Amino acid sequence: MKGVAGKVGLVFVSHSAKIADGLVELAQQMAQNTAMQGAGGTDDGGIGTSFDRVGAAIDSVDSGAGVVVLCDLGSAILTAETAKDLLDDEVRDRVVIVDAPLVEGAVAAAVEAESGADLDSVASAARSAIGAFAGDQPHPVVDDAGAGYTRSVTIVNPDGLHARPAAEFVKLALSLGVPVTVNGADARSLLGIMSLGLVKGGSVELSTPSPAGRAAVDSLAELVESGFGEA
Repeated sequence: MKGVAGKVGLVFVSHSAKIADGLVELAQQMAQNTAMQGAGGTDDGGIGTSFDRVGAAIDSVDSGAGVVVLCDLGSAILTAETAKDLLDDEVRDRVVIVDAPLVEGAVAAAVEAESGADLDSVASAARSAIGAFAGDQPHPVVDDAGAGYTRSVTIVNPDGLHARPAAEFVKLALSLGVPVTVNGADARSLLGIMSLGLVKGGSVELSTPSPAGRAAVDSLAELVESGFGEA
């Protein structure tokens, strides 16, 4: 997909073209309106990386809002850095190479980019994949002042809150503009939500410390109760 005006583009660099292209296919399930391109394999179709392919991929997804590049192995990062060095100064300044787990980082970045977030926010979302499933995700603190709001709902999806519904949940949370937690995890963090392992029949406690957050919690609760069209 060519660059989408106002949105950060994504490039996935892998030693395998199949891995890079497959990751685009996966991430597009959650971010259909975000430009992303795989840059996998060598120029002759072998296993390896190519700075020409990386440079072309960056060019194809760049709309002027910036590009986040994720890589699978150390040498892929070196290739991406070489490709970045060869770009015009103006373009180079808006390309960020993120050293994070490729799949998790790509999915988190894609959801953030889909929301219209800026380059720093998309790069930060990609970096959140580091340690995301080891309990290292930061969670907002809900105060005890009594001004907030909490609501409990039950997961009704047959397969639980897997990647696609989790992405829909996070995209809504990002659009609401107030902090909400899901069983203590930040509702705006895709990897944080997925790390909870929410299955059908599981209880979800949605909370906000914000006096203005009731409508946000109710909107998220209604989305969960709807089953995301899967129930």
